[in-house]
Amino acid sequence: MTPDRFQTLKSVLARRQPDLTILSENVHKSHNLAAMIRSCDAVGVFKAHVVSNSPRLPRHHLTSAGSRKWVPIVMHADTASAIGYLKNDGFQVLAAHLSAEARDFRDIDYTAPTALLLGSELIGVSVEAARLADAHLMIPMQGHTESLNVSVAIAVILYEAMKQREAAGMYDNSRLDPKIWQQTLFEWAYPDIARRCREKKLIYPALSADGQLLENPFG
Repeated sequence: MTPDRFQTLKSVLARRQPDLTILSENVHKSHNLAAMIRSCDAVGVFKAHVVSNSPRLPRHHLTSAGSRKWVPIVMHADTASAIGYLKNDGFQVLAAHLSAEARDFRDIDYTAPTALLLGSELIGVSVEAARLADAHLMIPMQGHTESLNVSVAIAVILYEAMKQREAAGMYDNSRLDPKIWQQTLFEWAYPDIARRCREKKLIYPALSADGQLLENPFG
């Protein structure tokens, strides 16, 4: 770990947004979820959430998503429990869903804790998800196409969220809990040692100011 690399990790981590996330509901194509996770990383999403009805799909998705190591994914068994989890954590859940109540995505306040709910490629969000969401949003179309690819749609909405949060100064200083900050920084800097520490239930070793291990429990 070089000092320059360590400073880069710290700089990126400082801009992570603990109260901005996505909830992917049964997105089946691995390249779509991979692209969604890349967009999450690009705008500073700290964690992403996924509902999948396939026990094998998540492993394939996580392997395909190159940004997976930077954006942890929280798996949920079903939509209701996923939305309940996010609401209990203080998030407004906004479904990308073309309904009579849907609002232009640019008219939403994304500086509030926000989870963006996107559905499967063929049918969009489920009836249950649409019912449980706090509000519906839509991306206006001017051509023959009725909707964007799911990964493109989430990128468009996330960048509007980033624009609003930048204007509000929400990227200026770290907003992560200090304990989570330290834990995440170590896992980014030394993923193999972090994994071995978790397996053996050991506390992560301390790091110097320039990112060097002060002690290596594994020699």
